[in-house]
Order: sequence, then structure tokens, then C-alpha cells
Amino acid sequence: MKIKDMPWFDRPGERLTRKGVEVLSSSDLLAILLGKGKNESVMTLSSRLLSKYDFDNLEGLSLEELTVECKGDKVSALKILSLIEISKRYHKKLVGGYDKKIITSAKDVYNMFSDEMRNLKQEVLKIVLLDVKNNVICVKDISKGTLNSSLVHPREVFKEAIKASAFSFILVHNHPSGDCSPSEEDILITEKLSKLGDELGIKVLDHVIVGRDGYWNYVEN
Repeated sequence: MKIKDMPWFDRPGERLTRKGVEVLSSSDLLAILLGKGKNESVMTLSSRLLSKYDFDNLEGLSLEELTVECKGDKVSALKILSLIEISKRYHKKLVGGYDKKIITSAKDVYNMFSDEMRNLKQEVLKIVLLDVKNNVICVKDISKGTLNSSLVHPREVFKEAIKASAFSFILVHNHPSGDCSPSEEDILITEKLSKLGDELGIKVLDHVIVGRDGYWNYVEN
């Protein structure tokens, strides 16, 4: 049903005005944000997409895939992907993100990167460089692709740490499968870099693996 064909008092915008945003369903909210559909009503489009994917699975679609799901309506697809990205950035701010003053746990690290990394199609290794009080100095990308010792060059890792005058750092990478359980290679890389860090006086504090619904970290396991 098109919004204009609904009784005025039952339209999402009217209900939001009278009762507040909390009473609206997710499909109602998405319909308001889309405004107008190209090939079907926004109410139908919103309900259909959320019934099939929900927001967390919509995030994994490319622009081309989502445009197909929107029956060729690229504008609606762009709006949905923009909404998801805004939500991710808001969540990063909410849980601290790079603005967090001190890293106190692996969960802090997971919160920094979960939205960004949990749905990546390939493995990405980052290092979080820290000062003596565990404040974040910066974050650097180290490698992309299946994590193994031939791809992770210690000189690249420690070069970044030395350049930033870091006291310590935390390794962070994702598993595209969504399973955050470590591989044998993950453990070997952690131990190899930790040993080198001890020799160089730059501590490897932890290694956090980001999965789809949680994380694993070296120190606690």
C-alpha cells in the first residue's frame, strides 16, 4: 500500500508526530527515510527488504546487489547504504571509537573495529599504536589477504611503531567467515611478534580477532 492511500492518522509520519519515534517499526522508519520509491511503494519496499535481510544483512550487500533488490531503484539503494554507514559511525562514537582516551580491555578494541571489520570479504590486519598510558596514537593497516607469516612482515609492523614512538601496540584482524576462533597461524604470528617486541622494547599487548558476533583475544585465552 502506498503511504498516500493509507488513512492520514495511520501514516508513519503522522504517528511519529503524534506518538513519538519509538512507536514506529523499523520498516516504518525506513519508509520515512526513503521518502518515495521508484518502482514500488516505500512501505512495500521497506517491509520486503527487512523481512528478507534485516539491517545487519543489508550491510553486506554491495550497491549493485541492493539496487537489484530495490528493483532497479538506485536512489533508494544509496539512501539505505548511507543510513547504514551513518548508524555505524554513530555507534563507533557511542562506544568510544578512536576518541576513546584509554584502551583498558580487548572489548574496547572490539568496539572500535566491529562495525568496520566484521563484514569485510577478506582478512585485514591492523595495529593499534599506543603510548605509555594506553592512549591510542593512531591505527595502521599492515596487510590484506589470508593472514600468514609470509604476508605479515615484522619490519613493517615495527617500522610503524617506531615511527609513531609507540610504547606498545595491539594486533587486530578479522575473519571473513565470521568465526573468531584463532588459527594456528594466528597464534604463531602473535608469539613471533611478541618475542620480537620484547627484544625491541615495544610491547605487543594483545591480538584481537573480530568475528561477526564477537571476538577472541590472545591475552584472555
